[in-house]
Amino acid sequence: MKITGAILEEVGRGRPYADSRPISIGEVELDPPGPGEILVRIEAAGLCHSDLSVVDGNRVRPVPMLLGHEAAGRVEELGEGVTGLAVGDRVVMAFLPRCGECRNCRTDGKLPCSTGSAANNAGVLLGDGQRLHRDGKEVKHHLGVSAFATHAVVNQKSVVRIDDDVPPEIAAVLGCAVLTGGGAVINTGRPQDGDTVIVVGLGGVGMAALITAISLGKGDVIGVDAVPAKLDAARELRAAGVYTPQEALELGIKAPVVIEAAGNARAFETAVQLTDVGGTTVTVGLPSPDARASIAPLGLTAEARTIVGSYLGSAVPQRDIPTYAQLWREGKLPVEALISSHIALEDINEAMDQLADGKAIRQVIIFDEA
Repeated sequence: MKITGAILEEVGRGRPYADSRPISIGEVELDPPGPGEILVRIEAAGLCHSDLSVVDGNRVRPVPMLLGHEAAGRVEELGEGVTGLAVGDRVVMAFLPRCGECRNCRTDGKLPCSTGSAANNAGVLLGDGQRLHRDGKEVKHHLGVSAFATHAVVNQKSVVRIDDDVPPEIAAVLGCAVLTGGGAVINTGRPQDGDTVIVVGLGGVGMAALITAISLGKGDVIGVDAVPAKLDAARELRAAGVYTPQEALELGIKAPVVIEAAGNARAFETAVQLTDVGGTTVTVGLPSPDARASIAPLGLTAEARTIVGSYLGSAVPQRDIPTYAQLWREGKLPVEALISSHIALEDINEAMDQLADGKAIRQVIIFDEA
């Protein structure tokens, strides 16, 4: 079938992207789902820094590639052998499929699936499926999803079924921003009663960490960011305090759990400095591969502090996404507050500029029902 999608043509074009146009909108051929795969009509898809990192070259991927990994949609067709799903189901995309068989999949989310990671790096679906073509040539899949399109074929292990009462734009954001930021708090940071949580970097993932920490009700939650508008947003979401990095350091604020979600070396250094004696720094941001940070090892030893990485929030999507959906349903997790704007697919280059400039939390593409 022919679909319309957003294809990254070249990595590393200069900014502004509104002028250089690294992403084209055009027609692509999508093959039917193979064994273990499903066809999904995309309803909503969010723009994330993991998309931007492919555009700007911080994450090298093969091109041309149909971008997009944070999304929700309706199942339209089932491939051979698919179980647990039916045509018409709403599903949330999970950008790192878990094969359930490798050693990493037996770590309860701590380690990313090795088979899924290999497929993502190669630009194919779990099981080596290649379903996108243009002018007789392959178009690569992005993180097993390629959701910036009217339709997608994905492996059944790349989706989680969700009830219809969760709107598509909320469901989409659950699959990456909330799964990653919320998981960094719940699965990795694990604050105890009375623990203050500091979140450094208030983009989509960081703001998701903030509202998740607030929903737990363990202790105060503090937001740290250099952008005043993001501090204002965190304050409106009931953060106990908001500070610029410089203010937080000068005031000597400390917490037993600090989440770094900015994805740059200076933010990581700040997060480590804000971590209290015996505390844990959780780094969930994805900086450039050549980024380097400086910390004092003595502080880790003498103060018994821990630094731990958390990829995809150390999540098991089938387990965790329903938990976040229920928190949203109960009014405890205001996911809609993460959505800064709705955009059209045709606006994606301009939206990448907004994301790169730190002017957006989550921009969500809304697709027509037709």
